[in-house]
Amino acid sequence: MSKNLLFLLLVLLSLHTFAQRPVVPLMRKIFHENVDKSQKGIDKLDRKEDHFFNATNDPEVNQQITYALFNKVDQLQDNIEADNSLDANQKVKFIRSLNEALSFFESSYRSRNLKGDQLQDLINAYEEAMILEKKKQSIKPVLLENEYEIGDILVKCVAFQKNVGIIEGKEALLLKNSQKHPEKIFQILKANPNAAFADSLLKVAARTHQEDVYSYAQSNTEIGKKIHNSDDPLIKTIASLASLKEGRLYFPFLDNLYKGRVTREEIDKSKSDEFKYYRLLVNTQIDYAERLRKRDTPMAMAALTEMLRRKAIESFINVINGLHDEPDIIRMKKVEPLNPQELYYLCVMAETEIYTSSYLKVYERIFQRMKNPNSDSLLMSVNFDHFKKFIKMAANYNTLDNFLVRMEKANAEILMRSFAGGLEKTGSLEDAVDVADSYASISDQALRKLILEEVQSNLQQQNKDENKRGLAIYDLLNSIFLSLDSTSTIDISKKFGIPPIYIVNNNSLKDAKGKIVIQQFFFGDKDGLYSYNQFKSLYNTPGWKMVNKPDWIEVSSTKGIPVIIYANKPLDEKEGLDDKAQENLGEYLSDNELTPTIVIHRGHSYHVASTIKQLFRTTKVVFLGSCGGYQNINRVLDISPYAHIIASKQTGTGAVNGPMIMSITETLRQGKDLNWPEMWKNLGKKLKDNNMFEDYVPPYKNLGALFIMAYNKVMVG
Repeated sequence: MSKNLLFLLLVLLSLHTFAQRPVVPLMRKIFHENVDKSQKGIDKLDRKEDHFFNATNDPEVNQQITYALFNKVDQLQDNIEADNSLDANQKVKFIRSLNEALSFFESSYRSRNLKGDQLQDLINAYEEAMILEKKKQSIKPVLLENEYEIGDILVKCVAFQKNVGIIEGKEALLLKNSQKHPEKIFQILKANPNAAFADSLLKVAARTHQEDVYSYAQSNTEIGKKIHNSDDPLIKTIASLASLKEGRLYFPFLDNLYKGRVTREEIDKSKSDEFKYYRLLVNTQIDYAERLRKRDTPMAMAALTEMLRRKAIESFINVINGLHDEPDIIRMKKVEPLNPQELYYLCVMAETEIYTSSYLKVYERIFQRMKNPNSDSLLMSVNFDHFKKFIKMAANYNTLDNFLVRMEKANAEILMRSFAGGLEKTGSLEDAVDVADSYASISDQALRKLILEEVQSNLQQQNKDENKRGLAIYDLLNSIFLSLDSTSTIDISKKFGIPPIYIVNNNSLKDAKGKIVIQQFFFGDKDGLYSYNQFKSLYNTPGWKMVNKPDWIEVSSTKGIPVIIYANKPLDEKEGLDDKAQENLGEYLSDNELTPTIVIHRGHSYHVASTIKQLFRTTKVVFLGSCGGYQNINRVLDISPYAHIIASKQTGTGAVNGPMIMSITETLRQGKDLNWPEMWKNLGKKLKDNNMFEDYVPPYKNLGALFIMAYNKVMVG
């Protein structure tokens, strides 16, 4: 109450002061009017022009900010006018710059580079800088005392452009910015390569962004020369690696090289042997994971993980994927020498590349190689590195029950609580998406309940901590998980402002001419030819007609809503003719302004990346009929952010794909909406004898996709 009375007293006092405001000469009136306009512009930032700026959730703080915006700014204008030590030009300079400061604040607030509660600090800083400028003293102390964003506004104001300390002040400000945002160091250095603080910034960069230092060390630039001329031990180590022909093979071990835990000679003994080099990468990754657990962050760990991923795929996964039609004794020969930990990293590093059958065979071999095949022992042996990814993959490939039963029940509960916790602490959404995806794949109701309880516990904590990002993550997960309950009244679409998740409106799929355009991709291998022939036989039925073209066929409805399926022919893939057929079909669709709103992939999982690249942002339904298509959902959403995705977690089969595609197209031809729950219920009856149907995930149960859509809407808008 006393604070509110004090605020009221200040307002009354300001009204009295306003009555006594000095008369402004006509020549300066326009500059004052500009200040008044800026005050009004800021007042409107909360979408109300009411002489009160609701900048925060705290009413008392808002009162103080509002007082600064109106009363303090007016007072500054009056003081400038009443100051007899200033001539007319100086008064114009300070009033004009006061308006500049307010205008810069308004634009920075709109772009989210400044928060509302920084306005009061800006106005106070402007006053302090003005006092120093009048005394012909350096404004550098004001720049250092305040946040970078405020200092950056001050140095842009015309009033301080000729300040005696402006050069030193700007350099100090740049140094301050680089310390706050190390990722901007090289952006700053490129603009100021000869600044006095350049060497200091390079030392900071070497300890925070080693990859950038390495890249610039390879360039023939002023910064590159500075790196090679540096006497800093760490910079010298990075520069020496950048000078090597195969420096990239050494760089992942930078931290151990710099600290003397490994030598170049030791790396030399491994780098020419893919098994030894992969083993060195795995062992280093496990060691670094333990250091991370102890809050000791190794340098260049991202480079280590990326090299491990690359070698896992190039040396092993691509080999066993490519031999998918061969007997196990031939197909799996390449991975036979690997130990359980090395096999574990094949899985987690190649999530989107590994085929379903490859994953299942590698998973099986992990436990075959262990003396005591306990899953908690496996995780401890890798220091729980990427364990959330491994659990997510196990859930998606239906091996989670097998994995959890290999440890004591109490340990399984602890593990799953850890799986759902700490999601706000990472720099990406990957772990949160993994939790969402996994929840939909878990059939054990007790386990689902445990995960939901952990999510709700974290939601309460994030709310208490006022962590906006954490609150968004756990609120989304909680709402999505609860919405799966058949008794739930939660409308995910309405709550988070994303398109409906249970239904795709028939009209939303039509083009300007009222047609529904579908593109179907086939590939020129044996299975592709079989799928293509099956597809043609399905539509050799009343209500549909086919038109044959050199590179594709057009299947269109003859009654009802016009639905047209454009499907490329599965021509010889060895000659690249299937790629050419897809390319020609794509050009035809583009030339005739035909944009597919539904895209269907018919082919092995190793072809799916090719299909995804050809999606449109406006694609509304994506059917991935390949094995393990579920693993590619995030890739689809990167291009088509609101697509409804149908995919299998394990084996894609024509026996399911065909009836499902026919069901979709018949529903659309009849003018009906795609009601996924209803369609899935009907398909379940039709395909009740096909166990593989259970592995197909309908769009409304693609929880990872729903999470990404909703998060982007909530946080980005």
